[in-house]
Amino acid sequence: MARYVGVEIPDNKKVKVSLTYIHGIGQSLAKTVLKRASVDPEKRMSDITPAEESQLRSVLESLKLEGELRQNVFQNIKRLKDIRCYRGIRHKLGLPVRGQRTRHNAHTRKGKSLPIGGLKRKLEKT
Repeated sequence: MARYVGVEIPDNKKVKVSLTYIHGIGQSLAKTVLKRASVDPEKRMSDITPAEESQLRSVLESLKLEGELRQNVFQNIKRLKDIRCYRGIRHKLGLPVRGQRTRHNAHTRKGKSLPIGGLKRKLEKT
């Protein structure tokens, strides 16, 4: 298994698919990275030559990926919370941030709805 930017990448998959295992690289960015590195996207990772591998590595190092990207996103959200803007408050409360309705949906953000009273098991007196 090849290792790029601290991530194990599978050898048996095509290069365009295996690059998406890196946080911050989707399908479209994988295509542009491969075009910049001049690597055939239909090749398997095990079939890449050492020259292509070094080119690919240099292109990936120029991007903000994995830990650096996660840290940047976390800092942006923390800044929103600190200045107490609307989006920061929504992040803090665990509600949808981008204007989605919460009356019927948003269960992935809000969590499982909890019933209010009546369903607790009564304690037996001993």
